[in-house]
Amino acid sequence: YHLYLRPGIEILKKAGGLHNFMGWDRPILTDSGGYQIFSLASLMKVKEEGVEFQSHIDGSGHFLTPEDIIELQVGFGSDIMMPLDECVHYPAEKDYARSSLELTTDWARRSKTQFRTKVQNGRDKARPLLFGIVQGATYLDLRKEAVERLIDIGFDGYAVGGVSVGEPDELVGEIAQYTLGLLPAGSPRYVMGVGTPVDIIQAVSEGADMFDCVMPTRNGRNGTAFTKTGKVILRNSKYTDDFNIIEKDCGCLCCRAGYTRAYIRHLINSSEILGLRLVSLHNIYFYVKLMKDIRSAIEIGDFSKFKETFLRSYR
Repeated sequence: YHLYLRPGIEILKKAGGLHNFMGWDRPILTDSGGYQIFSLASLMKVKEEGVEFQSHIDGSGHFLTPEDIIELQVGFGSDIMMPLDECVHYPAEKDYARSSLELTTDWARRSKTQFRTKVQNGRDKARPLLFGIVQGATYLDLRKEAVERLIDIGFDGYAVGGVSVGEPDELVGEIAQYTLGLLPAGSPRYVMGVGTPVDIIQAVSEGADMFDCVMPTRNGRNGTAFTKTGKVILRNSKYTDDFNIIEKDCGCLCCRAGYTRAYIRHLINSSEILGLRLVSLHNIYFYVKLMKDIRSAIEIGDFSKFKETFLRSYR
């Protein structure tokens, strides 16, 4: 959604794709933009053919089909692509959730057909991947049906969608746990929109492999840092004369350079953007290291102990 509106597909094609455009030589996953269309766009209308909406930037009108979404992501040069789906807000009546599931399943099938058309050499390991998104709102029977129908279509991986759209935390966990238990163990399992360090560790213990969330940078922009013992709200007055780094033994750029909590608090309260950048860098490092530590614990068969130790110290 965002890349389609600006800089636009033509600029990205001229740049040779997203990897060249942003100077990033590692994998890129792009979402379909469905969630952004349903949450950001004005005057949005869902049709069987696709979605009609007005840009939140300038009010211009747009219409995108599932096929358009795949073609855009191919043009971006994405490594992992997501099909267009309808993200149902909480709470939703079951009849609506059912009709939405029918639409999302039809869009998924059309997306797979378009993906096959646009991406050649389907057995080539270097080709991009297409994941299916499991919807069904808070209804477990619909979730089960969605999984069965997506597996029948066949995707490279499967995502649990629609679990961070306003539900209570305990309901998010229940839906994610149930859905993850239905997904093929041999395929990547991706929980969309999650989450906190505790949520991630819990989801991993239930079979999740992948996550995405704005939390590291959104919290960073609000002056909140993640540490092994919990969140540190650096804008608070208690850090006015705290000349320690954010977290002892942290290897992030911010902590290695010796920026103190007091200095970062001063930057944040002075509306200096450097403060928000430093905390965001720290948070991204924290999350990357958390995932590395999780992988290491799984590889040596010690994840249960790692989970227990982390949750005991994290507040």
